[in-house]
Amino acid sequence: MQIYWTKINGIIEETPEVKTYLLDCPEGYIWEEGSHVHLALEGFNAGDKPNRSLIRHMSISTLPHENSIGITTRIREQCSEFKAILRSLEVGNEVAIFKTHSNVPLKREDKNVYLLSSGVGLATFRPLVLDYFERADNVNQIHSLNIDSSKDFLFTNIFESAPDMKFTSQFVDNRKDYYEEVKNLAADKDGLFYVVGSDEFLVQNIEIMRERGIKAEQIMLDKHEQQLPEFLSFDL
Repeated sequence: MQIYWTKINGIIEETPEVKTYLLDCPEGYIWEEGSHVHLALEGFNAGDKPNRSLIRHMSISTLPHENSIGITTRIREQCSEFKAILRSLEVGNEVAIFKTHSNVPLKREDKNVYLLSSGVGLATFRPLVLDYFERADNVNQIHSLNIDSSKDFLFTNIFESAPDMKFTSQFVDNRKDYYEEVKNLAADKDGLFYVVGSDEFLVQNIEIMRERGIKAEQIMLDKHEQQLPEFLSFDL
């Protein structure tokens, strides 16, 4: 396993609670849209075995041509040791990245694509939307639906409806409106549904879609292949 130590080259305050950390791209480091990475802080490998409290699994919110690896995360006032250290880091500080993998690349199967996310889960979808804007081949259209009770919606410059690009974006701030909209979207029996959020959020979305006849293979989750049956193999 290759560990890349890399410097923070920028910190963007997206909202009062959400920051994007921009990291230098190590030589030879590549990724695709929908990728995640293990982000580790200084000292994580100082002992006999890795200190897991200093490692987190994070989505990459940028594409390679943006020349920085973007990590977007919510850091609340009361937070974990990992996030407290992350909050204290500045441009020029080093972090480690390793184990990069994409569970949710953009499928180009001439279908409608629906991106369902909660809060900062939208960061996983930012690269998919940018990739689609650059090359819309074999994607009918994309609709993004995001719920964020903070009402500080993310990436509104990108997640802005663009009818000429066949892209629509919707933000809601409460569960009732969100799940009503998911029911409406699930009327498309041929669509591809990407879901990113907490495990509880995934389960609720999957239940609504499966009850409406959406098949397991139409639902894309940011989970390793061996974890998918936990979420997708439920009896109707």
